[in-house]
Amino acid sequence: ITLVDFRVTGQHALDHQLSLYDSVSPSLDRLLQQRLQEFYRKKYGAFTFAALVLIASTYVFFAFYKNLMNRRKLEKELKERREESEKLLLNILPSPIAEQLKQKNETIAEHFPEVTVLFADLVGFTEASASMSPIDMVNLLNQIFSMFDRLAEEHGLEKIKTIGDAYMVVGGIPYHRQDHAEAIANMALDMQLALVQLNAKTGQSFQMRIGINTGPVIAGVIGIKKFIYDLWGDTVNIASRMESHGEAEQIQVTEATYLSLQKKYRFEERGEIYVKGKGTMTTYWLIERERSAAILSSVA
Repeated sequence: ITLVDFRVTGQHALDHQLSLYDSVSPSLDRLLQQRLQEFYRKKYGAFTFAALVLIASTYVFFAFYKNLMNRRKLEKELKERREESEKLLLNILPSPIAEQLKQKNETIAEHFPEVTVLFADLVGFTEASASMSPIDMVNLLNQIFSMFDRLAEEHGLEKIKTIGDAYMVVGGIPYHRQDHAEAIANMALDMQLALVQLNAKTGQSFQMRIGINTGPVIAGVIGIKKFIYDLWGDTVNIASRMESHGEAEQIQVTEATYLSLQKKYRFEERGEIYVKGKGTMTTYWLIERERSAAILSSVA
């Protein structure tokens, strides 16, 4: 084999390889492109799935967080409204009565063997209010009764209601206390002093009659609308008569109340008076607390 023959043979071999490459090149390109597409599809497809999972998880988290915040806000608002309703209910009814009413929707009544009831009435208020505007009249009455409300709270007494320009309060309910008559007597004396101070401040000249009685009562709530905690019985009626049959600037008490307080307070016997529905009764004027009892109380 000559050098020329070798070169010719080699050229033929090279041409054959090139021809072979040209024939398979398109197939190799397609295969390469296919592999590259599969590679990128797998790579970026996994990335897209992970991204979607991340986005979905983030959305779920924020949706849960928002729902949690909304729920907490709603719970807070419900709690505040419940507290407001509770406060309003306790302004109308004593705490144990309010609890009973929430638990069972039925008539609530309880017998108390001994309590002390006070009625107070502003003498001449109706006539005085005739020269006032309605707003001024209501504001003044509210100022007076708000003073009495604070005194009732201070002495641990239960305000029952106001009727026009009359005020009713009781000691010994809804929780029993041994000193109910004493607490009411202190309340009556403080009411007189508070009214004197109000007159000096406002230039008014209001006077007040106060009547007090001690005895058994029935207390409870009746009806289905506009609930009110009220009292019934002879004790209540007689306390009301002590006020209406009394005199301005005086605190009239029954013999039952007098007997409970005679060792701690100074009284003046009024004598016998006729009380509608009860006949003749001996009553007393409560003047002041005995000095020795007042000193002992202040020391205690």
